[in-house]
Amino acid sequence: MNKIAVVILNWNGCDMLRSFLPSVVRFSEADGAVVYVADNGSTDASVDMLCREFLTVRLILLEENQGFADGYNMALQEVDAEYVVLLNSDVEVTEHWLQPLVDYMDAHPEAAACQPKIRSWRQKEMFEYAGAAGGFLDRYGYPFCRGRIMGVVEEDRGQYDTIIPIFWATGAALFIRLKDYREAGGLDGRFFAHMEEIDLCWRLRARGRQIACVPQSVVYHVGGATLKKENPRKTFLNFRNNLVMLYKNLPSKDFASVMRTRAVLDYIAALSFILKLQFPNALAVLRARREYRLLRSSFTPAREENLKKTSLSVIPEWTKSSILAQYYLRGKKFFSQL
Repeated sequence: MNKIAVVILNWNGCDMLRSFLPSVVRFSEADGAVVYVADNGSTDASVDMLCREFLTVRLILLEENQGFADGYNMALQEVDAEYVVLLNSDVEVTEHWLQPLVDYMDAHPEAAACQPKIRSWRQKEMFEYAGAAGGFLDRYGYPFCRGRIMGVVEEDRGQYDTIIPIFWATGAALFIRLKDYREAGGLDGRFFAHMEEIDLCWRLRARGRQIACVPQSVVYHVGGATLKKENPRKTFLNFRNNLVMLYKNLPSKDFASVMRTRAVLDYIAALSFILKLQFPNALAVLRARREYRLLRSSFTPAREENLKKTSLSVIPEWTKSSILAQYYLRGKKFFSQL
């Protein structure tokens, strides 16, 4: 068994791999990790390029695009390691990036997963939207980060350099014990993409396992390389999967009130897209709610299992307030103001 396996899921990302894989190989293998690329049924030159230019990288071939969640689930069946890193193909790592993560996890057996500090590759002094310095969840299921609230991304001035417990670790660079990953059921393949790492982290936290941000490790993420932020498909997946995640994981005592409020907030979101003349995104929100209603019963067994295995009555990193109210009504734009 290897100590660490870095696993990159690739789909038609030949150019991304050529740009970012060299740093991953150089700085991961130096720390004793084995680097894998799981190819998700690419139709570009990715596989040929990997075979020619990256001889030490282990290649896992998936016959067709399984999406982010099932792509990783299938790839990790081929991996034997104590720790695995689910790393996006558009991430640039830094020298000795793995060591602080390994040191933390070795010293904290109660921790199932952690993440490094995520900075923007385009603006190196800024945090990156999807992860920053650790993820949290508000009462109504809206994710936010230490370093990013709504659309406001902070400059990294060292203000969040302490190791803290978090609710979710970003799927862009998720460092996790393979044993915990498997025992929790892995990523939910029905999500296809978006929110699946938060769903997994919720299951882990509810079962009493810890998740942390270790900002002594730093990586740089391009972000939005697969689906652009304004893409209606991304809007649809984010809204639908968020509702499914709430259904799967919300405690019974909170379920009715949270879901009633979320319905109102989702229709407000659709209206805001209409006012901005973003009609495809407005339709995506409505489609997401409709599909959630159609799919909900198929997730009932997962909800029952999650509630049965829940050991924590309160998850501290799941805030009981609304991040929308904090942001829009109270003007709190930075995590340090919360």
